[in-house]
Amino acid sequence: MKKTISVVIIFLLIFYLLFFPSDAVDAAGRGLILWYQTILPTLLPFAILSNIFISGNMFYFLSDILHPIIRLLLPVSREGTFPVFAGFLFGFPMGSRICAVMLSENKLCYDEASVIFAVANNMSPVFISSYILHHSLKAPNLILPSFLALYAPAVLVGRVLLARRRKEKKQHKNTAPGFFLNFKIMDAAIMNGFETLTKLGGYIMLFSMIAAMIHHLPIQNPAIKAVAVGLIEVTNGIAYTSETALGLKHKYLLCILFTAFGGLSGLAQTSSMISGSKLSMKQYVCIKVLLCAVSTGSAALLYPLFA
Repeated sequence: MKKTISVVIIFLLIFYLLFFPSDAVDAAGRGLILWYQTILPTLLPFAILSNIFISGNMFYFLSDILHPIIRLLLPVSREGTFPVFAGFLFGFPMGSRICAVMLSENKLCYDEASVIFAVANNMSPVFISSYILHHSLKAPNLILPSFLALYAPAVLVGRVLLARRRKEKKQHKNTAPGFFLNFKIMDAAIMNGFETLTKLGGYIMLFSMIAAMIHHLPIQNPAIKAVAVGLIEVTNGIAYTSETALGLKHKYLLCILFTAFGGLSGLAQTSSMISGSKLSMKQYVCIKVLLCAVSTGSAALLYPLFA
């Protein structure tokens, strides 16, 4: 089934490039501009630093400081503190990537990593407040309900799933291992960071083209078209939704839906980030669908209180 879908997508992209070359190139350009101007400078430094923190064991010191605070929200171990902090603060797809790296280096247990990578792999607060609410919807008054609707369900689901995880047989040391840093670690961190961000750029470009195809379909209802675009690629969906004649409430709820789900582009990027690890995309998708429904419903209830 996966192979069939992949083949269909490839042929659709080839068809689009051959018969709508101008639109296809424009869509690819918009995706690459988004990657170059926003994603690359925002995520590359953190991708490099997170590699250094993990490989050099420096994340233990940050975890010791943050663990007493983070565990009030999510009952994670000291090792799980860093991917939770990074996933919620710096945003998608760093949460999933850090979980995969720490799992591969035996610095995070599977049971904990499988939950954290699903609930902490969200859009960053900066993206939500700046791009969605300030730039697209012109509704900065909705920042607080947006944060509550998007992050509170993730925390609640995470608490339930983490409470049920298997307890590890080995006990972690109370003291952090000694950290170390050399040029070999830095070189590997830089190369890995660029490789990661290059993959993201490719996915953003391809899914921007797929999202652009929707505009050539005979869909007259702007809400249906917005949903189709947003479920494929979040940024394009938000941009298109903000330009429709829909009311602010409907625009807002659609943007929350896209953001909570992450789009098919987001699923592809996350799958790429955890490639080679034991983390399950099936579980990830199920949790994301659940969070998408709860977040959208919560936003609908909160909107009248802040509009």
